[in-house]
Amino acid sequence: MPARLPTAADFPSHLNLTITIPPLTAPRPTNVLLLLHGLGDTSKSFTELSKQMKLPETVCLSLQAPMPLPFDLGGFHWGDDIIFDQTDGQMDIDTGFERAIRAIKLDVIERSLIEKCGYKHREIMMLGFGQGGVAALAAASSITEELGGVISIGGPLPRSSSSKHNITTPLLLLGGSSNTVITRTVIERLRTAFQNVVYHKWQRPGDGMPVNHQEMLPIMGFFARRLRSRHGVPERSIEVA
Repeated sequence: MPARLPTAADFPSHLNLTITIPPLTAPRPTNVLLLLHGLGDTSKSFTELSKQMKLPETVCLSLQAPMPLPFDLGGFHWGDDIIFDQTDGQMDIDTGFERAIRAIKLDVIERSLIEKCGYKHREIMMLGFGQGGVAALAAASSITEELGGVISIGGPLPRSSSSKHNITTPLLLLGGSSNTVITRTVIERLRTAFQNVVYHKWQRPGDGMPVNHQEMLPIMGFFARRLRSRHGVPERSIEVA
C-alpha cells in the first residue's frame, strides 16, 4: 500500500513546519522532500521554493530550525550552540547538531513519516542550504538505511560526523568556484563517509542558492534520478522486494 499524505497532526506540536502537496489531480505522492533553510532564516523561504519546483508525486515539508538567534537578530539556527568566529565576527555553522538530529531523524522521519504515514526511507529526500545542509548531512549520517538522497548547498559534513563510513544515501554537493566553504578537504571527508557523492561547482563566487535555470539543472537532474514514481501503478498494488 502506498503511503498517505502527511498532515500537521502527524508531527509533534513543537515543530514548526509547512506542508506543500502537489496538485490533487496528480498521483498520490510517493516521495517526501524535507527542506532545511540556512542560518538566520525561517521555513518561509523554502516553502516558496517547494511551490516553485513543482516536483511530481512529491510532498514537500519545510522545517524551521529549532532555536532562535540571540540578541533579537531574527531567524533561527540548527546548532546546539552559538559561536562567533573571533577573526571575522561571523557565526560558526558547525556547533553540534544533536538537537537537529533528534528533530529531523526521530520526530520527522522515523516517528511521523515512516511510523504514522507509511513512507519508506528510500522515498524520503532532504535539501539543505548552508547550516541546513550541514544539519541534513548530520541526520543522514545517523540513519543506517538508505534515504532517497541528500542535496547540500554550501554545507559540509559536521565535525561530529567525521567518523562515519559507508553511508549509502546518495549525496549531491554544490558550491561556488571561489569564496566557498566547499574545499577539497570538505569533499574528501564526504567521499570518505558517503559511498556516492556528486560534486558540482558553480562558475561564480559564493555558496548562495541557485540564481538561474542553469544552476538549477544539477539539482533537478538529481531529483529526476532519485524520485520514485507510481504513475500507472494500480492503487492497491503491493511492492515485492
